[in-house]
Amino acid sequence: MTTIEQSRHSTVEQSRKLITAIPGPKSLEMTKRRVAAVSRGVGVTMPVSCARAAGGIIEDVDGNRLIDLGSGIAVTTIGNSSPRVVEAVREQVADFTHTCFMVTPYEEYIEVCEHLNRLTPGSHEKRSALFNSGAEAVENAIKIARAYTGRQAVVAFDHAYHGRTNLTMALTAKSMPYKSGFGPFAPEIYRAPMSYPYRDGLVNKEWGTNGELAAERALSVIDKQVGAANLAAIIIEPVQGEGGFIVPAPGFLLALRAWCTDNDVVFIADEVQSGFGRTGQMFACEDEGIVPDLIVTAKGIADGLPLSAVTGRADIMDAPHVSGLGGTYGGNPVACAAALGTIETLEMDGMLDRAKQIERVMKDRLHRIQADDDRIGDVRGRGAMIAVELVKSGTAEPNPELTKALSAQAHAQGVLVLSCGTYGNILRLLPPLSISDELLIEGLDVLAEILADL
Repeated sequence: MTTIEQSRHSTVEQSRKLITAIPGPKSLEMTKRRVAAVSRGVGVTMPVSCARAAGGIIEDVDGNRLIDLGSGIAVTTIGNSSPRVVEAVREQVADFTHTCFMVTPYEEYIEVCEHLNRLTPGSHEKRSALFNSGAEAVENAIKIARAYTGRQAVVAFDHAYHGRTNLTMALTAKSMPYKSGFGPFAPEIYRAPMSYPYRDGLVNKEWGTNGELAAERALSVIDKQVGAANLAAIIIEPVQGEGGFIVPAPGFLLALRAWCTDNDVVFIADEVQSGFGRTGQMFACEDEGIVPDLIVTAKGIADGLPLSAVTGRADIMDAPHVSGLGGTYGGNPVACAAALGTIETLEMDGMLDRAKQIERVMKDRLHRIQADDDRIGDVRGRGAMIAVELVKSGTAEPNPELTKALSAQAHAQGVLVLSCGTYGNILRLLPPLSISDELLIEGLDVLAEILADL
């Protein structure tokens, strides 16, 4: 841990401590206020109110300190209120908070784009455009692909999650809670089978291990249901997020990438959750040497401030007409300052190596638990993006009930975890890269003890 990190973390003690039940009385009072003031449609995972957070700890309003294995859904990747981010934001707020880049541009936006063009895969000439959320960036990536190709159709994949706006709901696979009752959705969206090694292997062992074979299945569907001549883009998460942290079999992404190149289809990598050091590479598609035409980023890009981006080949990014892209708050200067602090931290503080170390710690402990408990069907993921797929004993049948019970008891014992997956049976672990090994192991030990008792 660097000196600058130590100075920040000293303000929030890096230890788990429960001084009240979870939730405590002040959090319960805050819940009453939330229910009275906030739409019921905005759900919460853990009914505690945060007061402070740093490193691997969230401190609630009752003074309880919780181990953070969620990072605000992969957003505070470098740790909450990371020192360089805090300083950059303070300086920017003092200078100006907004002019709208489309009215009077500013250096911070340009600098973020320069870094994105440098950091994303590929040595070709690139351009970037900045937005506010992952969903907004995905929508704009589709707009850009349609403008470039002159075609309308888009293919997404089983288990995909791309957002909650109308177009991104159409791209998202799972109905509840993301899209149920909110249609009709944007047209010209088609779905192809994803490579899901654990479940594919239950049907056909080759599908579970041979990504090229799994890609043939997907491409056959695309050819028959859409046709390359009608297709603007394929969009895919290199490691799926909400769908269950699914890592496709080796060769799957490469085969899709090659097919897109051969058929003049834009290959879009949605790295909203897997990007910015989360998987041990700056971007997950680097693990297989994938160079996407367009790459979508958000979440970890700015350590908690709202910012997203589309980056890609200059000729594709320049296809939309002037003023066809943008938005009032897109690339807000304060968010851009946070992104610059985040990128500096990732590059200067060895964060990519830290993600790989976290993977080793988590997988070692989880595989040992798995060896003694057949309800853990699969342990998968990369870096600090690890999933545990829970099944019913002696079967591969999804076990959402166990997942829910394990999560609830973990929360009660001061360990914040998240669940996901098409079947609701995935425990996902997304610790900040600034978490200590001691806290990480303690959190995993708590999960192991709970699981043994369930």
